[in-house]
Amino acid sequence: MHILVGLENNVENRSLAWALEHPGCFAYGTESSEAVMNMALAFLEYKRWIASHTAQSWLDDVHDVDVRLVDVWEVYEIDENFDVKPDGRYSVNAWFRYDWKPLTRLEVRRGLDILSFSRADLLKLVEGLSDTILDRPYPGERWSIRGVLGHVAKAEWWYLDRLGLAGISRRELPEDVFEQLDAVRRRLVETLPTLEGEVKVVGKDGEFWSPRKLLRRAAWHERDHIAHIQKLLSGTRELG
Repeated sequence: MHILVGLENNVENRSLAWALEHPGCFAYGTESSEAVMNMALAFLEYKRWIASHTAQSWLDDVHDVDVRLVDVWEVYEIDENFDVKPDGRYSVNAWFRYDWKPLTRLEVRRGLDILSFSRADLLKLVEGLSDTILDRPYPGERWSIRGVLGHVAKAEWWYLDRLGLAGISRRELPEDVFEQLDAVRRRLVETLPTLEGEVKVVGKDGEFWSPRKLLRRAAWHERDHIAHIQKLLSGTRELG
């Protein structure tokens, strides 16, 4: 199987390789070649992860992979006038040519499965954690675990908002982070099927968005922060 890769450089001083046809499959590297090289192993882990959630994995028959770099994006900063500035207020993240493609019915169905699998993992990971653990600060970290959960919810709301599909304002989100996660995810799950075949590209705050990019970012973001929380919990166990 060919794994078509979009490479995004300068993502918080790293490179991020995206498997463009497989939402939620990605690999980091300290630089571009390392990120691309890490994709084959990341895809095999992704295949195992899907199989751990369903007996009907659509990747069961995939045994050999051929990683092909098809697009590269350099993240850049812009100011309030949309001028490129090294210290701009906003980072413009990847818009790959593949993001123009409308989502098919099969891609929507599998995307919903991926989002369901990752949400189950996230909730299982934090199930039963005390308020003390959820709110514990970590040296060098921006957020507590509860803060990470709130970030996941608000980012997903923001992705929907880029396409004018959030349904509610950010101020209207529930205060409780678990209720936020549920409310925003329900909105995303309701919205994705309506985007099947939709040729929709929106420019918002200097960045292009489409239904495909919405799914790509949402699937990546939750899995990325599951790994983040796992790291924080590992540090918690070490702290005692």
